[in-house]
Amino acid sequence: MSNSTLIAIIVIAAVIVIALAIGLWMAARRRRLQNKFGPEYDRTVDAEGGRMAAERELRAREERHDKLDIKELPPERRDRYAGEWSSVQEHFVDRPEGSVQEADELVSRLMRERGYPTDDYSGQLRDLSVEHGRTLEHYRAAHDVKVRSAGHQTTTEELRGAMVHYRALFDDLLTDQRSR
Repeated sequence: MSNSTLIAIIVIAAVIVIALAIGLWMAARRRRLQNKFGPEYDRTVDAEGGRMAAERELRAREERHDKLDIKELPPERRDRYAGEWSSVQEHFVDRPEGSVQEADELVSRLMRERGYPTDDYSGQLRDLSVEHGRTLEHYRAAHDVKVRSAGHQTTTEELRGAMVHYRALFDDLLTDQRSR
């Protein structure tokens, strides 16, 4: 076998090995994003029109999130929030729409105290998706009901559902207390 044939075989083998390594690396990165973001991964793929654009967006969210100063709450603050949630739930019987509004405000206050920006709803979704992607659908559903309830376009059952949805994110924010 000539030297040029041997070199060609080595180059082809090297290209195949490099292509395989890149493919495995991309698959591992995709799995990591899917595991981290949960259902938010698929939602972002749909919204961005493809996996590459979605993965770029999700990595940008991670970078932005890394710059936030997300804090752990001391036990007494967590207990106080839990008590406030109980109070909001108690008000539901007499004023369901008001309770949904209170739940939204309590979740926003908790987010703010933990270090999440709360300036706009889409920004909240983006920032929460990094660590709370599995409960983000709850937040979307609750927010939708809250918006519709402002125009008195919701049923009591929808308002009750919104409270359940807010509770899912609230609990996630309150109990996800990892050291940073």
